[in-house]
Amino acid sequence: MASPSGTPSDVRPDPPESSDDRGLAAFGYRQELHRSLGEYASFAAGFSFISVLTTVFQFFAFGYAFGGPVFFWAWPAVLIGQLLVAACFAELAARYPISGAIYQWSSRLSNLTFGWFAGWIMVIGQIVVVAAAALALQVVLPAIWSGFQLIGDDPAPTSASGAANAALFGVLLLALTTFVNVLDNRVLSLVNRVGVTAEIIGAVLIIVLLFTHSERSPGITFETGTAAESGLVGALLVGSFTAAYVMIGFDSAGEMSEETRQPRRTAPRTILTALASAGLLGGLIILGGLLAAPSLTDGRLGVEGLSYVLTSSLGDGVGRALLVDVVVAITVATLAIQTSASRMLFSMARDGQLPFAGRLAKVNPRTGMPVAPALVVGVLAAALLLLNFGSPEAFLAIGTTCIVMLYLAYAMVTGPLLFRRLRGDFPAGGTDEQGRPLFSLGRWGIPINALALVYGLFMTVNLAWPRAAVYDPAGGHWYFQWFTVLFLLVTLGAGALYRLTRGQRVRSAGEVAPETTSPTR
Repeated sequence: MASPSGTPSDVRPDPPESSDDRGLAAFGYRQELHRSLGEYASFAAGFSFISVLTTVFQFFAFGYAFGGPVFFWAWPAVLIGQLLVAACFAELAARYPISGAIYQWSSRLSNLTFGWFAGWIMVIGQIVVVAAAALALQVVLPAIWSGFQLIGDDPAPTSASGAANAALFGVLLLALTTFVNVLDNRVLSLVNRVGVTAEIIGAVLIIVLLFTHSERSPGITFETGTAAESGLVGALLVGSFTAAYVMIGFDSAGEMSEETRQPRRTAPRTILTALASAGLLGGLIILGGLLAAPSLTDGRLGVEGLSYVLTSSLGDGVGRALLVDVVVAITVATLAIQTSASRMLFSMARDGQLPFAGRLAKVNPRTGMPVAPALVVGVLAAALLLLNFGSPEAFLAIGTTCIVMLYLAYAMVTGPLLFRRLRGDFPAGGTDEQGRPLFSLGRWGIPINALALVYGLFMTVNLAWPRAAVYDPAGGHWYFQWFTVLFLLVTLGAGALYRLTRGQRVRSAGEVAPETTSPTR
């Protein structure tokens, strides 16, 4: 497929039957998605899912409200833990460069049933993440202009009018991202790369301006402040929600492997660089916000978050200009997360593992886009936003639930991977498209993998723990206190029911298998 005149080389597709296409055929699939992404586009896929400007602005107020300044230290702790997970994923991306990364990796490391549940939990979690990301507009738009508060007069996401307004703008954003997700692979890549570039520039500017407007020294980060009522440990455990929510989705670079040129070489590097760069920028933004905030005790930082810091410390003009860049980041993040979820649906449907698999597995030959999965993700995410019209507590419930779902799905990869390492049959060798050794942790594989698994399971329990002060502060809504646990149980129950009723009739050409499997499509 020829590249249009003026199209950057980073998005020019390889000719048919490239070496990458033949590599995919070795796994039993033919090339249907257009292989058009270069290294920066692959990096952008992971970075835009993480989207530090989206997620830090969305959850900074929550972290500060429950942890005080000391919640900053949860950031490096979570970053280290997620880097351990990312290192394991980098190894897998080099060996299994296939769409539906979590599902494919878990299935090949364990068995199809276990891998199916990993993919099922992951895709449901991704749909919830799409909804949560779309809600982030409410944290920014009213701070730019009060006219964006179309419903009521209280813009706080935890108020009734703020929650309803967030849902309204979230649905509008999902309509836009769904439209882009069905257009063309190259258009999607271009929007993603431009948005990520703008986000990185904006993040650097915000960091510089916040540090040059400091009101206090970094020593403030060792104080819990009046916000932390449960002591230092409690402050860090709940404060870690912010970092946990931000630093997910780095596996998207692996998710886009079938659209990436030389994925065995590219995806491992972009998984690690996307997480590391986002982690560094996000940590500096949080520290800068704490140092530059006009006050740490007037209550506004725990309600309005970083939007309050920018407009108060930098002035309305500069602050609002930077918030516009945050809007761009939120838009691109929602787009990237929806793309990642649609690729997971496509991968599972291609193996006949979902209802309406034939339709969900269909790729538009002209655009190289799986249209039906993008529509399904957009509609289901919009439906979740309706919860926000019913109760403002849904904002936090939706955000925390998606983190738990992804953390659990990640553990369903690192767990079987550790078992394979201990058994001594994980494929450590091999070469990439340029004949170089594949990314490998070598002798550090077992300790890094073990720590990644322990960290992931610990954070899953920490995030899902039904703290009434966190999930039901007003009281009287037990279902919000237990929302994450209930949602996970319903997800598992629905998956088990589907497997029992239809699981025996899927994938007539055989289960997911190693590279020696013959093509099934």
